Amino acid sequence: MIRTRSLPHDQGERLLPLLQSYRDVLNVMLSDIWKTIKWERVQARKGWRNARSSVPMKQFRVIPHYKKDREFRKELRDRHLEGWGYAAHWMDSAEKNAFAIMMSWKKNYDKGERGRTCPIVKRLFARVKQTLSKLEGDRLRITVRPNEYVWLDLSKRYFELPEVMSPFGLGEPTITPDMIHLPIFSPDEGPLRGAPEMMAWDSNFDSFDGFSPKTGWVKIDTRPLFSVHDNTSTKLGSIKSRFGRSIRGKRLLRKYRHREANRAKKHQIEIARVLKSSSKRIVVEALKKRNMLRGRSFNYRLAYTDWRGIATLAGERVEEAPPQWTSKTCSRCGWVNRDLNGARVFECKRCGLRIDRQLNACIGIYERTEGVPHDKKWWDRNVLPSLAVGGYFQSGAESKAADELVRSLHETVMPQVRFAYDGYADMYLRMCT
Repeated sequence: MIRTRSLPHDQGERLLPLLQSYRDVLNVMLSDIWKTIKWERVQARKGWRNARSSVPMKQFRVIPHYKKDREFRKELRDRHLEGWGYAAHWMDSAEKNAFAIMMSWKKNYDKGERGRTCPIVKRLFARVKQTLSKLEGDRLRITVRPNEYVWLDLSKRYFELPEVMSPFGLGEPTITPDMIHLPIFSPDEGPLRGAPEMMAWDSNFDSFDGFSPKTGWVKIDTRPLFSVHDNTSTKLGSIKSRFGRSIRGKRLLRKYRHREANRAKKHQIEIARVLKSSSKRIVVEALKKRNMLRGRSFNYRLAYTDWRGIATLAGERVEEAPPQWTSKTCSRCGWVNRDLNGARVFECKRCGLRIDRQLNACIGIYERTEGVPHDKKWWDRNVLPSLAVGGYFQSGAESKAADELVRSLHETVMPQVRFAYDGYADMYLRMCT
């Protein structure tokens, strides 16, 4: 896994002439590559017929093909190297970036998101090859010209640096007039030190709730992910009502659906990171939205969930458990409350247990996975100590006796650990107080 870390620097005045020359030569290279394009006209759809006529309609697409063989790359590099006032490796970097930009343009052109115009680079940036940079403790040395260097201070970083610059350490940085972006390779995250062997997770609309006797109740807030789908749905509805089925309307719909998928994927990755760090084994409910919607009216909240995508991103350590009756079955004695009706607190009329509904569900999933029968003694011996600290529940309600359970709503236990994230920064851990 590669993550990019960004830091400000104060060498903008010394790097500005290099960045401007780099941008100019990059645009010239893009223009030279653009001149080699040959447009091929191919039939887009075969056998498609007009609704008003039985005569097949011939639709064509124009596909671009540009030179990208090794000989052309070398010729392009050598031609622009003449008169270049900086280190020759900067030209190698510009040639590599030029073809990467053209590849990106062609990919978007094939999707219909770009026109037949040559891409132009407007921002100032430069990609630093490994042969142009060297890590010297807390400083990064960048070669501008032969025997002329610029040192960037990395001592104020908030992350750890690898010992060497390599494909499996520190990658090729990207510099701008005021920032440096460092791609750092890190292996896939494993469970945190002291994590339990297994944790069971209950999937809900606005949270993932996990439980293990060692950790207690863990809650992951997933409301930012729900907001992505909800806000996009409002935006798409506005576009449909305004533009209908016009070409512009279809283009806008495609644009915002693509944006929704990218933003939702970012949230899914962050939630999956928390799942992977919580325990060695991850147990989730085997939920299928198609089965949940049978015989019911459409529930937009159910359509906005990404349970399956998050479980897939969590990796191979994920196991699935049957989801039937997890929220309505008492995790202490096994009594089924068929009249729960969406209540947030589960009340057992057999043993008197009063507990948060989502916590009760993840405890039940844990018991079902471990093959533990519903036994009051086992529950009081293994579950109850993990939900109370020093005889007090997390909400401050005192347990009067060893076998006395929570009796009122304000005494419902609260999660010991809550994971939250802002969607655009690293996830952080906040202990509930």
